[in-house]
This record gives sequence, C-alpha cells and structure tokens, in this order.
Amino acid sequence: MSERREFTRAEQVRLRREQERAKEMQRALKQATQPLPPARAKPERAKKVNAPKPASGKRRFQIALPEIPRVNFRALHMPTIPRPRFGWRSLSFLLVVLCGVALYLAFARPELRVAEAQVTGNQILTPAEINSALGATGQPIFTLIPSDLETRLRLDYPELASVQIEASLPNLLAVRVIERKPVIRWEQGGGYTWIAADGVAFRPRGEMIGLISVAAESAPPVVGSGTDPLSPTPFIPVEMVQAVQGLGWHVPPGAVILYNAAFGFGWNDPRGWRAYFGTSASDVELKMRVYEQMVASLTQRGIRPALINVTYPSAPYYRMNQ
Repeated sequence: MSERREFTRAEQVRLRREQERAKEMQRALKQATQPLPPARAKPERAKKVNAPKPASGKRRFQIALPEIPRVNFRALHMPTIPRPRFGWRSLSFLLVVLCGVALYLAFARPELRVAEAQVTGNQILTPAEINSALGATGQPIFTLIPSDLETRLRLDYPELASVQIEASLPNLLAVRVIERKPVIRWEQGGGYTWIAADGVAFRPRGEMIGLISVAAESAPPVVGSGTDPLSPTPFIPVEMVQAVQGLGWHVPPGAVILYNAAFGFGWNDPRGWRAYFGTSASDVELKMRVYEQMVASLTQRGIRPALINVTYPSAPYYRMNQ
C-alpha cells in the first residue's frame, strides 16, 4: 500500500476552484432545464458561463443547452409617423400665399410710399407745384411709371422744356427739369405773357428784369406744331423772337417795341414818327443803318414824316400826315 500523498498549497487552491466551478455548472444546468417563457416575450439574455478550463489529468464536462428561439425584432418595432408628401399643388399654394403676403406688405408699409419728390433744376416753378402736378405723394413707389409722370408734367407746365424722372426703392422719386427761360414780355388785350426763345408762351410769374417788352396791336400769325408731341405749339415763330432780340439793342430810351400784323415790329420814335422794321431777323443791322440815313436825309430837308417803313432795306419809304 502506497503512502498518502500530501497536496501542496497551490494544489489545494486549484482543487477548491474546481469544486466551485462544478457547483456553478450544476446551477447553470438546472436553470437551462426550466420551462421557456411565453412566445414573443423578450427573453432574458442567458448569462455567459465560462467553461472551466480542463485541468491536466481531469475529466471534461460537456453540457448540451437547449436551443434558444430567435426573436423577430422587426415585429417589435414602434409604429412610424407617416411623412407628409408635398406635390405641385402644395407648392403652388405656398407660392400664392407668399406672393399675397408680399403684395400686402408692399402696399401697407409706409417705408415704400413716396413722401415728396426731390426736384432739381427748377428756377421758375416751385417744388410744391411740381409735386402737386405729379400726384405721387403717398403712392407706393413701385406703382409709379416715370414716363407717364414726365408726360403729365410737360403737358401741365409748358415752361418745362425737358423732364427726367427716376424712381428707386424704397421711396425715392427724383425729378430733374430744364425750364424755358423767358426773353419777351408780350402784352396783348390787356394782359401779358412770357415767351421763350423757341416761341413758346407760358404763364408769367410776377415781374422779371431783363425781358424785352412788346405791345401787340394785333394777334401774331398762327404757327404750326413742332415735331415734339409734348411741346406746346409756339405762340410766335422763332424768327420773330430773334427779330425782337435784334431790335431790342436799338430801341430808343423810354420806347416800347410795337407789333402790327401788317408792318411787323417797330416803335414810336421820340422825334415824332412811328418806325417799322418787319419781322425778319436776318438783316436787322442793315435796316437800322438805312433807317438812320433816311432820318438824317429827311431832317436835313426839313421833312417831318408820320411813318417810316424799312421792312425792305432796298426799298424804304415814308409817309406824311394826312
């Protein structure tokens, strides 16, 4: 009979661990043989049991665990919320709503309404008169058509030779004008008007220094309309304006240029007669030389005429009192 072998301390510890593993395996086997929970219930995850490492020279235990049924996780997912679908009709409706809101804000916002037009280049007309004719104060800036406003101004005020209007956001309306400058103060029938260099007449505004006064004994000839449909018909031809300007340098002090439809322009000479020079502006200086020579000749001869006509410098004549 062999002697009993004594275990070392390390071997005793190893045997104790193997006994504990064997007990653990028995508990796992007992749990595995229990009945399964009802179907579709989420089974608890089986605890992972580490198989004991086989010791050298010891038996191995192999345990057949029952097959765990697979769970269909797709059947357990939560119901999803349906996504809204946007079609062409929805997009069109949204665009209509946005356009409606934009139009409402455009008409309602005071920042987009014209407060007052900014007028430049005016000397005769006041900004208040121009703004009154435009009628743009308080109107939305995007509803104004500059070309229509320009036409309205030129038709209302013949003293405007040119009008340029620009409209810009948010509410700026810029008006640049070029006015006709009066050169003649035409008196006729108890009233008077101003006439510009192009023959256009317009309402006078007070008194202006430097204008050539003309007292008309009869109406001037009718003048045809010009090429610009927005320009008013001239009151007198341009040649008549130039003739008045030429004669204005030779008018005797205190005299006024007269107009007669039969003889043209002239004046009452302080020496006692009336002189006429027609309506042509091309030979005013020649007419004045012929006139002075004719007056000198008549004075030398002691003749005191009632009228001297130099409408045609090549054929001047005089008339005596009847």
